[in-house]
Amino acid sequence: MAEKLEFARFPTPDGENGWWESLPPAAPVRQVVSGKQYDWVVIGGGITGLCAARRLAELAPDASIALLEADRIGRSTAGRNSGFFVDLPHDISSESYSHSVEADQADVRFQRHGIDYVRTLVQQHGIDCDWRDDGKFHAAVSRKGEAALQHFADGLERIGEDFKWLDQAAIGRVTGSGFYHRAIFTPGCSTVQPAALMRGLATSMPANVQVFEMSPVRDITSQPDGHVLRLDGGQIRARRIILCTNAYAASFGLQHNGLLPVYTFASLTRVMTAQEVQQLGGQVSWALIPADPMGTTVRRLSTNRICVRNHFAFRPGVSVSAADLARAKRLHQRSFDRRFPMLPGVELQYTWGGALCLSANNGVLFGKRENNIYQAIGCNGLGLSRGSTSGKLIAEFALGQDSSLLRQVQEIPLPRPLPPRPLMDIAVSTAIWAKEKAAGTEL
Repeated sequence: MAEKLEFARFPTPDGENGWWESLPPAAPVRQVVSGKQYDWVVIGGGITGLCAARRLAELAPDASIALLEADRIGRSTAGRNSGFFVDLPHDISSESYSHSVEADQADVRFQRHGIDYVRTLVQQHGIDCDWRDDGKFHAAVSRKGEAALQHFADGLERIGEDFKWLDQAAIGRVTGSGFYHRAIFTPGCSTVQPAALMRGLATSMPANVQVFEMSPVRDITSQPDGHVLRLDGGQIRARRIILCTNAYAASFGLQHNGLLPVYTFASLTRVMTAQEVQQLGGQVSWALIPADPMGTTVRRLSTNRICVRNHFAFRPGVSVSAADLARAKRLHQRSFDRRFPMLPGVELQYTWGGALCLSANNGVLFGKRENNIYQAIGCNGLGLSRGSTSGKLIAEFALGQDSSLLRQVQEIPLPRPLPPRPLMDIAVSTAIWAKEKAAGTEL
């Protein structure tokens, strides 16, 4: 009897993605053609799916591969994040990102593998995405934030990672702002224009990969000789499938799989004038995350824009409302004004949301699901670095390879089961509210 897997959630615009909107117009959409058959179909055109499709092509150059994205590549979630390839421990559910020595070292190995892989692709193909290996700053405003910084520094010392302390004057010389009291610089983080990166990875695919956009898969029917994928314009067939749908995972909402789609929000300013750039001072490009994981992330871009990211909201439908976006913009404006009082006329030009795929225990869905369907789902707030590693590894796993990193990811537990709704909604939303309130001035 044929088995069917239905997809319940698909990407929505969720505001104006400033990364996407500030790029030149994208190439015309190429949609999937009904009746085609492929050796492999990768569903999801974010960083995980892009890396999975490319790694399949590298290891199986004679295989036919299709990458299907429901939206435009670079416009949906992977192209909406803050553009940090974080190499160090970064558990946003903790008080200071860090955990045990063993867990932190494992995170570093895992995340750096993906960063190195994508960096090599960017260099090989000349992808114009403002890739920078300039590190990041962790900055504190309050005593609570400084205590979190110290805890994080202690964790870095235990695992032998380099970092540098900055006092208020030193971090002020970087940011042009006197808002931050103390900071830590860590050199291993890379930053990127995420929408440009996604586009570049898609357009530089090997010849045996066909990339299709605006091609949502409605359901998959598994048959003895392969799989039938139903799309709006017809059907295609695949021998094997890899699911890289992250927060849009097919079974969420139909049965509990432990995934929590939690939105975060960002705004991007207009381009600053030469006078405003002079008023601000500081370095022309820098990337800063808050000492408290629920605080405000800030990036200054070489294009003379500033990106502000904060505020979380549990949205199990994987979409947000106009009211969500309006509230986020108000919070972003308040955070911007606190940090940059010398820039009173710099407007927030774009505001958008993007879904993180979290679980209560940092669990993931990785490996073989059923009948030659594989999955790499759940990045727990580290979409770029963990997603790129997961995508590469799921392709290797599906092709029968073995490695220490593959064994490592297979040891990660499944997401912990969740309570039924609406209890889950209340519990998660209350926890987010409490953590944001506790963040205080770090927000």
